[in-house]
Amino acid sequence: MASPAAARTLLSGQESIRDWQESLYKDLHRNPELSHHEQRTAGIVAEQLAGFGFEVHSGVGGTGVVGVLANGEGPGVLVRADMDALPVAEATGLDYASTAVAPDGQGAQTPVMHACGHDVHISTLLGAARLFAQQRQAWAGTLVALFQPAEELGDGAKGMVRDGLARLIPRPDVALAQHVLAHPAGTVSTYSGPFLSMADSIRITLHGRGSHGSMPHLSVDPAVLAAMVVVRLQAVVSREVSPGEFAVLTVGKIAVGAKSNIIDDHAVLELNIRTYSKATRDQLLAAIERIAKAESAASGSPRDPQIELYNSYPLTDNDPEATARVAAAFAEHFPATAIQDYGRQTASEDFSDIPAALGVPYTYWAIGGADPEAYRAAQAAGRIATDIPSNHSPKFAPAIQPTLATGTAAIVVAAAAWLGKD
Repeated sequence: MASPAAARTLLSGQESIRDWQESLYKDLHRNPELSHHEQRTAGIVAEQLAGFGFEVHSGVGGTGVVGVLANGEGPGVLVRADMDALPVAEATGLDYASTAVAPDGQGAQTPVMHACGHDVHISTLLGAARLFAQQRQAWAGTLVALFQPAEELGDGAKGMVRDGLARLIPRPDVALAQHVLAHPAGTVSTYSGPFLSMADSIRITLHGRGSHGSMPHLSVDPAVLAAMVVVRLQAVVSREVSPGEFAVLTVGKIAVGAKSNIIDDHAVLELNIRTYSKATRDQLLAAIERIAKAESAASGSPRDPQIELYNSYPLTDNDPEATARVAAAFAEHFPATAIQDYGRQTASEDFSDIPAALGVPYTYWAIGGADPEAYRAAQAAGRIATDIPSNHSPKFAPAIQPTLATGTAAIVVAAAAWLGKD
């Protein structure tokens, strides 16, 4: 049951942590780290949690950090934030913009940016953790603050599970998480049932026969083969998937050749699919394999294509009871204008791998991060898509306030729905 009195008590100290939290956020934004390399970030998180009085476990799943704050008998609540950044060159123009570069795994240096808002997630969970530590009289039970690496690769949650997460923490009654999106800052949105889609990336290596550009008759041209595969793939969703079923199939990369007068001996395609059901996912994967093999055979390829599945994300399917409890708590705390319905999202997350492994229900909600006035102006002009940078954009820059205040309050209010004393 929601405990609005407990939430109010816990949040009574929110203004006192504002300067600390904003400074922390700017530091994290200025110093992003790529997936599985979040050492500095993890160190800051561990130091802060220890200072609040949490029992801290570092190095879980590589760079993951888990803090446990026990406060007498009562339920257990796990709240998760992700920590990694993206290989994106920041173009926000902010005075705290990232200029960081890091190795990209292939030996080259790449710019790094918190282009997905994970710095907001870290800052708001640390803020909530500090408030729970300061106001122990208002709640009872156990709060687990989990900071996960490598969400952007889809394997960070599983890495923490494999590293013995279940042995390190008391089994919670519920798991919670949130994400900042390109909606008006100061707003929150819950969703019951399938909220974030499953996602899979597929790499297809198509084999041809190389030749000089002046002698194409001696080749099996992988560029032509790749083009035919791409064209054929465009009909999978429109002609094979039921019109009432959601599916997205995107060819994001085509790599072939090194010079205008050389016909290469192979081409590489990289695809991404999004679905809300396993049946549709399996249908897309089967169609992709069928088309790649059939077009290769039609082109006279010397051998079948190689098909590799990677960066797979599970479905985020919010538990109805847990979601209803959080929604009721939000309705008690936030003004009616702050409660919005962002709708189902086609982005993907690996958070649900954690509650699935622990065998507990979960709910995952969203908060807005866009400047409210800019959003309203863009909405009135019908230019949200062009004027409001979305997640993963080099111009993605959540308004510090009220984003941090709202995100911190959302975590506190949601967790207090289980932990708060009446």
